[in-house]
This record gives sequence, C-alpha cells and structure tokens, in this order.
Amino acid sequence: MNSTVLSEPTAGSPLTRYLSLGVFAAVLLAAAIYVGSQLGHDLTIAPTSPTFEYVLLGIALLIALGFEFVNGFHDTANAVATVIYTRSLPATFAVVWSGGWNFVGVLISSGAVAYAVLQLLPIALVLNVGSSVGFAMVFALLLAAIIWNLGTWYLGLPSSSSHTLIGSIIGVGLMNQMLNAGNANAAVDWSQALSVGKSLLFSPLIGFGLAFALLMILKRFVKAPELYAEPHGDKPPPFWIRSLLILTCTGVSFAHGSNDGQKGMGLIMLILIGTVPSAYALNKAVTPGETQTFVSVAHHASETLAKYATGAPAVASPRNEIETYIQTKQATPATFAALVALTDRIGDQVAQRPSLADVPQGEVNNVRNNMYLSSEALRLMAKAKQPQFAAEDQAVLENYHGLLDKSTKFIPTWVKVAVAIALGLGTMVGWRRIVRTVGERIGKQHLTYAQGASAEVVAMLTIGAADRFGLPVSTTHVLSSGVAGAMVANGSGLQWATVRSMLLAWVLTLPMSIALAAGLFWMLLKIF
Repeated sequence: MNSTVLSEPTAGSPLTRYLSLGVFAAVLLAAAIYVGSQLGHDLTIAPTSPTFEYVLLGIALLIALGFEFVNGFHDTANAVATVIYTRSLPATFAVVWSGGWNFVGVLISSGAVAYAVLQLLPIALVLNVGSSVGFAMVFALLLAAIIWNLGTWYLGLPSSSSHTLIGSIIGVGLMNQMLNAGNANAAVDWSQALSVGKSLLFSPLIGFGLAFALLMILKRFVKAPELYAEPHGDKPPPFWIRSLLILTCTGVSFAHGSNDGQKGMGLIMLILIGTVPSAYALNKAVTPGETQTFVSVAHHASETLAKYATGAPAVASPRNEIETYIQTKQATPATFAALVALTDRIGDQVAQRPSLADVPQGEVNNVRNNMYLSSEALRLMAKAKQPQFAAEDQAVLENYHGLLDKSTKFIPTWVKVAVAIALGLGTMVGWRRIVRTVGERIGKQHLTYAQGASAEVVAMLTIGAADRFGLPVSTTHVLSSGVAGAMVANGSGLQWATVRSMLLAWVLTLPMSIALAAGLFWMLLKIF
C-alpha cells in the first residue's frame, strides 16, 4: 500500500480524550505545585541574594525546561508512533500514557548520563559556572539546541535532541578554547567527546540491525499471520498483539525518560549551582552519620594515595596540578601528591561540620570544586587503568570516589519532576509531526504489528543498556532506524526521500549546533 493513501489515526473517542487530558492536567498541576514549593523552600533557607540573581535563575530554568519541552516534540513522540499507527491505543491516550512512563523513568534515573554529558565541557567552565562566563555558556548551548530542534521539528524530521545538545556543548567548548588559547583547562575534553560520539554514531546502526534481525527471527519461529498484518481501518489488533505493543511502547517511554531526561537535569544542576551554591553545590541529603563515614574514608584514601606519590615534594597548588592531569591524562608522582593534599583538605573541611548541610556559604564552592576535581581525577585513572592500583587500594579509592560523587553529583527530586513535566507537555503539544513521519513516511507500506513491536523492543533494550552504562543515546535515531530495519526485513521498502532527509538532518545536526552554540556563546560574553 502506498503511504499516500494511509489514513491518519484518530485521537479516540471524546470521552477517552477528555479523561486522558483530565488525568494529565491533574498530575501536571500537582507536580507544578510540588516543584514550586520545593524550589521556594530551598531559596528560603539559602542566604539572601540580589534580585538580579533570582531573575537570572528564573530565566535560565525556563530555557532549560524549554529544551526538555522541545525534546518532548521529538524523542518522546517517537515512543508512541508505533502504538498509534497500529491502532493499539487512541492517539491522545497513547501520548498521556507515554508521558506517564516518561515521568517514572525520569524519577528513578541515576543521574549518570546527566553528568557524563557535562564531562564534555572544559573543566574551567564547570568549576566557574557561577561566573558571567558560566552563564553565557549555559544560555548559549541551551538556546542553540532549542533553535535547531524547533527547526527540524517544523520540517517533521526526527532529529536527535541528544545529538543537538552534545553538538552545542562542543560548540561552546571550542569557542571557549579559541578565546583562551594556551589555557589547557579551557579546552574540550576530546576523549570524552569521542566516547559520547561513538554511542551516538553506533546506536542507530544497532537499532537498524537488531530490528532487522528480530523481525526475521519472528517470521521464522512465530507462525501467527495476524502478527504480520496491517491494521484494518481503526480496528485495534488482537488482544495479545495489542498487549505486546503497549508493553514495548511503555518500555521505550520509560527508557527514554531515564536516559534523555537526564541531559536537561545536568544543565539545570549547573544553573542551580551557579546561582544558589549554598543550596545546591553540596548534597544536603547526606546525613551526619554519612558525613562522618566520608571523613573516615577520605583519611584512608589519603593514606592509600600517598603510596603512589613515591616521595614527591609538596605541590604548591594541588588544584592546578589536578586540572593539568585531567587535561593531559598523564599521572606523575606530583599528581598523587596533589591528590593527597586535596583529599586531606576535603577531609578537614568536612570534619569541622556536623554534616555537609552545615558547610558555611563562603566555603561551599571551594569544597565542591575540590571534591569535583578529585572525583574526575579518580574517574580518569579508573578508566585508563593507569596506574595499576593494588586490589585493596582500588577498593578504597572506589569507595572514596563513590562518596565524592554522592556529595556533588546529585539530582534533587523536584528537578526530576520539573523535567518530566516539560517532556510531557512537549509531547502533548508537538507529537503529531514526528509521529506521522515515523508511522507513514519511512516505509512504503503501512507499519505492521510485528514491525512496530520489533522496533520498539530494540529501542527499549538499547536505550536501557545505554542508561545502565551512563551513555547518552538518541531515542529518535534508535527507534526510527529500527522502523527502517523492520521495513527492510519485511521487504516493505523505504521511502528514500524521507530517509535522505533524515540522514541529512543527522549529518547536519552536529556542525550546525556547534556553529550556533559557538556564535551565541561569543555574543553572550559581550552581554554578561
């Protein structure tokens, strides 16, 4: 069947639409009240800041949530395309259902992806996020990502929000490097950029290949003709097929929330740390008992690191030495001497207070930056396996590293709720363009039940695995390539005009977002 004669799915009965929208509105209202009350509470207990800083905080949060809102146009809409075009769920109900599972995925996400994305930024920008340069950075990369996402959404192209955001981060880093030539700490971490780039490059290929293979396996072993049929009008599929498709849609929505939702969280945390460090630079949820454990582990880690300093003299500026290591990845005895000094300093700073919540405002940024640098150094050593720590020493340092991350790399629940709201709203507003492309314009024939299920299962597993390993991947790329793979496996053929447009968007996203972010960063530096 040629795609030009496909009938567009209906939104469902008026009762279903109104009930779905009513539930969504109630959840949205409750979540908004919760977010507002929690943010208000945090600002109340923080020391009074100038009104300008609160205005800046509000604008920055709106832009960050705007990015997630537009993200909902693209990536979340992909999750519902198959259930809508196989008539498994009415469109309105499907969108609300997907938004609900996005919400759950966001809430229980680990935060690993959020901070993996931030590791792309030059270390100097992360440490000085509260400065004018830091604000220019955050505004530039978010605005660039929003502009490109809106443009591709308007054209109905399933472009990747993840791809766009990472390109924007690289663009800001490149411009910062150009403006600070000779300063190694102003440079992009290209090794991390390469790692992230690989996950974005290979995930669509994995989506295509696995969906192709899965459909071929189904056709070989599952002899159920109704599974390979096209929908008949608005008639839903048989119950067991419908259940399968709803299950896979649920899985993709959940996986998308747990992975893609984190990208906005990391940026929101940068904004909060920059504007209200006394409330967000350190994790106030760490209890007094855990704080004392941290002090003990820090002293043990210091003794362990001292073994590898091999008599190196005291370092004049431990932080500068660690920053140099983070850029060069070359550990020397001086690196370990600096880590010992920094670890002792952190232990002493924390030991003077009952808990992290009691660290004075004037010391918060200092303590956080010391912890952040130490954590990054230990992460890079573990990743490179250089030096080769003894097993017992590795265990001590891993324990210390985990406690450092718990103290600095955290996401408050209200931030997760705010991101989930933005994603859900974006899906409700902009789902139709992208859903139509995935459902009608990739293959030459209508999406069958087996094709939809194959693409969704592969997307769910791929995104879930990426979240487990802290890798950012694109729901858009994985699912749309999965649909293409299923179409090819079924001999349905591809609409090459759409495929070429998607490939063009994929190729252009990185350079265009890099250029946009670099230009905006340069302009905003003149303003801030």
